[in-house]
Amino acid sequence: MLEPASPPILKAIPATGQWLPVVGLGTNAFDESLLDPLREGLRHFASAGAAMLDTAAVYGESEQVIGRLVAELGLRERLFIATKITSGGGSGAQGQPGGRASLDRSLARLKTDHVDLLYVHNLIGADVLLPAMLEWRQEGRLRYIGVSTSHDAHHAEICACMRKHPLDFVQVNYGLGGRAAQQTLLEAAADRRVAVVANVPLGGRGGRNLQAVKDRPLPDWAAEIGCSNWAQVMLKYSLSHPAVTCVISGSTRAAHIDDNQRAGRGVLPDAALRRRMEQYWDAL
Repeated sequence: MLEPASPPILKAIPATGQWLPVVGLGTNAFDESLLDPLREGLRHFASAGAAMLDTAAVYGESEQVIGRLVAELGLRERLFIATKITSGGGSGAQGQPGGRASLDRSLARLKTDHVDLLYVHNLIGADVLLPAMLEWRQEGRLRYIGVSTSHDAHHAEICACMRKHPLDFVQVNYGLGGRAAQQTLLEAAADRRVAVVANVPLGGRGGRNLQAVKDRPLPDWAAEIGCSNWAQVMLKYSLSHPAVTCVISGSTRAAHIDDNQRAGRGVLPDAALRRRMEQYWDAL
């Protein structure tokens, strides 16, 4: 388990000033066949002082597994749980219920009376759902609202959505191996005081960015920011952008969760080192 000597780095959510540990956990691979390792992983996650647990209504068994384990371990008050819904009608993506019915089912699966953050997943039904989500927030069913994507093609639409709706969060794909969000979206979020959660920092399932450097030794500059492997380098890069509040990377193994949490400690790259990291990556 991660040694507690170094406290996690915290960043403030712009809308409220609430402090949030910067390395969260993606859970789209959670399912009931992995209950034992996931129980250990969530125990490690909370013991490390981490909080952001990211799921979605369309992530198979993820919500119900989280609800079961969080209740069993008594972790609800220590976690910042985010989930995602789609569609403003009666039927959402992949045959899922839409709108309020989707939120009701998510809360039941997660065994909680509220989520900390609710996204419109891939902006599907955003113009219908976001006004309704403001009402649900007044009812105490959620705390923050946002939209999410992991596709470059949605970035312009997210910028437009930030101008049209009072968002607290956006979740976007951003990392050393995929920096398109840096060109327009991250600056727009900072200007509008919207928190950014960076996803797929390692390249998504299969870790394609990690695969690109798996046979390369770490550059000397990795030691300057306390990184012992490429995953930590990539997480620290994403986190070091001033507009990024938190980064999420999926894992089902306690050892990987501990390793990723080390990226949320110590120091982050400054502007000069970020440029060196980009130059290194672009020369691959």
